[in-house]
Amino acid sequence: MYLKMAKRVLMETDKRLVWKLAYNFGFKGALSVHKHKKRLKRGEFFPPFLYVSVINSCNLRCQGCWVDVAAKQEKIDVEAMSKLIQEAKEMGNSFFGILGGEPFMHPQLLEILERHPDCYFQIFTNGQFITDEIAKKLRKLGNATPLISVEGNEIISNERRGRNDVYAKTMQGIQNCLNNKLLTGVCTSLCKSNIDDLLTEEWVDKLIDMGVMYCWYHIYRVAGPEPNPELALSPEEQLRARKFVVDIRARKPIGVIDAYFDHDGTALCPAATGLSHHINPWGDIEPCPVIQFATDSIHDESKTLKEKFVQSEFLKDFRHVVQQNTRGCIILERPDLLEDLVKKHGAKDSTFRKQAMQELQNLETRTSQYSPGNEVPEKSWVYRLAKKFFFNDFGVYQGADHSQTAAPGILANRSSSTTAGNPPDFVPLEALNSDTP
Repeated sequence: MYLKMAKRVLMETDKRLVWKLAYNFGFKGALSVHKHKKRLKRGEFFPPFLYVSVINSCNLRCQGCWVDVAAKQEKIDVEAMSKLIQEAKEMGNSFFGILGGEPFMHPQLLEILERHPDCYFQIFTNGQFITDEIAKKLRKLGNATPLISVEGNEIISNERRGRNDVYAKTMQGIQNCLNNKLLTGVCTSLCKSNIDDLLTEEWVDKLIDMGVMYCWYHIYRVAGPEPNPELALSPEEQLRARKFVVDIRARKPIGVIDAYFDHDGTALCPAATGLSHHINPWGDIEPCPVIQFATDSIHDESKTLKEKFVQSEFLKDFRHVVQQNTRGCIILERPDLLEDLVKKHGAKDSTFRKQAMQELQNLETRTSQYSPGNEVPEKSWVYRLAKKFFFNDFGVYQGADHSQTAAPGILANRSSSTTAGNPPDFVPLEALNSDTP
């Protein structure tokens, strides 16, 4: 399988692009994680991987979207983005995730990539703006991989994304990338309406036959102004997705990414470990894209980017609260603690709609990737080694007992105590020692 994968990469992708991936993302990315681990020992957090939403506008209206896509357009301009990237590079960073809205609606996106040939960019896109001309420019630049989202078959895609002919236009964008030998990925936000169509070996085989090099299965997050909880996966479906991913990447010549488990299959949160944080189109520094509160901005000239991350009491406290309460997603499992945290630090609502607090208060405790006792270890030795050294919790959860504070324990207690009238065992924010790194 590994030889087949190597052959595919070398034969189906521009070799110069493969070299850029191997050096800018692989080698330099590993060094950035190493520097991150050294900083952790000093009690400093600066994420080795930054995700930046460069624009809020989008041509689609997806179910459950948390971005203000219909609001007045806001974007991070070239100079601000270059300053951000340069300061991050000084900390050892070389990889950046580019999000939106729809990133290709940013008129200067390619200029941003061109200014930093020593970095590697993963562009989260619906693919509908990737014409043959754009794909040719991306190939010439060589330092970006488009990650194109497919949310279901023709009917489901139209429903999920709020437009007609979405599937055909997206598939054409993928084909334009493949025709130009770009290293191309396909991602899916797994939910009730698409899990049976896209979490299948047939779909993965189709991607391989097309020439797609990697895929990424996200789990649908209930958040935002229209959270659509009816689309959320059950714990059993989330476990099914985890087992599928582990099995497929041990058997098929295609990369399969996940962002929520270590080599032993133990759940983690990349924001809690300090591996990644998010910057929105207004320049606000957020824990992650779905947690839309901030106390710092990249546009604040009084501090360096390093100082904003290292000195942020809000981000520091956020990481500690998550580490002490769950290995899963805090906005899903403990929205009450997130609300307390926002109030404690006076974090501003970083959305245009200014309803994030009310949306947070409307959420109910539900399970996320953390499912103790259902860990699925990696079968592939390649993924196992890579995660063991470069993608794990780095010890930040050590000593924490999540049995009563994470969603599985809370929901179990709630169920068993219904007849007795006892409340679930919550741990209030003020009971935590926020000075602990």
